Amino acid sequence: MNGAQALMKTLADAGVTVCFTNPGTSEMHFVAALDHEPRMRAVLTLFEGVATGAADGYARMAGKPAATLLHLGCGLGNGLANLHNARKGRVPIVNIVGDHATHHVQYDAQLQSDIETVARNVSKWVRTSSSTAELAGDAAEAVATALGGSGGGGQVATLILPADVSWSEGGAPAALPTLALPPVADDAVIEAIAQAIQSGGKTALLLGARALREPGLMAASRIAVKAGVKLFAEVFPTRIERGAGLPHVERIAYLAELASVQLHGLEHLVLVDAKSPVSFFAYPGKASDLVPEGCTVHTLASPSQDAVGGLLKLVRKLGADAVHPMLQSAIRPDRPKGRLTAEKVCKAVGHFLPERAIVVDEAQTSGVMLPHFTKGAPRHDVVTLTGGAIGQGLPNAVGAAIACPDRPVLALVGDGSAMYTIQALWTMARERLNVIAIVLNNKSYAILNVELQRVGATGQGGGHGEKARSQLDLSNPGLDFVQIGAGMGVHAVRATTAEEFNTALENALRSPGPHLIEALVPNAFSGLKLRLLPHVLSSLASLPQPLARLIKRKVSP
Repeated sequence: MNGAQALMKTLADAGVTVCFTNPGTSEMHFVAALDHEPRMRAVLTLFEGVATGAADGYARMAGKPAATLLHLGCGLGNGLANLHNARKGRVPIVNIVGDHATHHVQYDAQLQSDIETVARNVSKWVRTSSSTAELAGDAAEAVATALGGSGGGGQVATLILPADVSWSEGGAPAALPTLALPPVADDAVIEAIAQAIQSGGKTALLLGARALREPGLMAASRIAVKAGVKLFAEVFPTRIERGAGLPHVERIAYLAELASVQLHGLEHLVLVDAKSPVSFFAYPGKASDLVPEGCTVHTLASPSQDAVGGLLKLVRKLGADAVHPMLQSAIRPDRPKGRLTAEKVCKAVGHFLPERAIVVDEAQTSGVMLPHFTKGAPRHDVVTLTGGAIGQGLPNAVGAAIACPDRPVLALVGDGSAMYTIQALWTMARERLNVIAIVLNNKSYAILNVELQRVGATGQGGGHGEKARSQLDLSNPGLDFVQIGAGMGVHAVRATTAEEFNTALENALRSPGPHLIEALVPNAFSGLKLRLLPHVLSSLASLPQPLARLIKRKVSP
């Protein structure tokens, strides 16, 4: 075997059987080796950010890593944003990044770069293979690290593959090392958390990552029913199972002022595979740490620990084994009618959402109402923007559809977000994936209009002039997603009324293959509502809590 062939067999033997590719010259022996390994599915993408985002979506739904094949440091750099999202979501990915042949590096050719430095931004593990004999062992270690073998849950691992290491003979496959099971919280931690819960102080569990799947949700709900604690989920969960028949968990709000209303009065906050809540950005005169003053933070499960095992151990300690969890009842919103808005798009999704659907949510301000309208829909999974770097939605949908070909995938994305990785549509068409891309076109970077108000930035005269506003405007020229979708081989339609959107979604759900629905909607926050929002948010801390909670539910249910 040459190095590439040994590498390919090592990956497949370890269960890595999908590779999202955007190759160049240095990777040609890896490309040729694909023909020698029937277990490996190769999925071509037209941009590296699609490859990395698709690998992220695949791993979230498959529970195991995919590989990417990227061309040199420039290709890795193009895929960095979605690797950042994967890192923040603790998602396992194995990057294979081609490099110049070892003897060619000295010439500093046009595409020569420091790949390891680029990779370290997002990778738990980085290695440049130095010989064909060692390559397969390096690959096995990369897979083990991605799966959490070096602690910290899922990780991004980057293996840099010099061209001569790939093409030289003398390679042999390597076996995946034995992975240790993650530890469960020890008895002293369980005892301390149980005492905190039973102290009578207001307590909440903040759930993340693996705690938001059915076993963790059921255990957490038993604790909540038994002890009266509140259940929260992270702002942007890696993957959350929800819908009728599962416990409903309230997500922490993106806007820090609203999150502070949710967390107000807590005396104990228990982290279960979740990070302690902080504001997404710094704002003048506002706190970055969202934990209320005087609240004690406890860790039941860190990312490297067994979250479900810790919850079950706490259930037993509290005597909640026989407690019935509180389950969400089945309820759907009515079909929306009339002028189309972002809220009505979310309402229609809740009305039509099929059983076992996968919802990829990158709708930004347009998706504020989506959790509310889908909480009683049939059971489904939601994948969210874990790292905040937009351009994740469409590639994630590609990966999710390949991981779960028997499940419908709906990707809700904003118009600005969609354009970051619009090339994903071509891969959907090429692979005939069952994805419905819903592009909420409000002709702006609407979330940044909100942030421009919140952060207190003003121009000359205290307002925002034409030059500032133009940086957030996408209407000149307008984006035509129907033509873009059709140009990439995806069936695409436009909806301007709720009735048109209902028809388009029904038709897409009945027809296999990829579809795009462009929903023309106004900004969810505009005009007087947008101008008043910062004042309303800043007043929440001084309002009576019942009124503050009411306002929170109105702004972000």
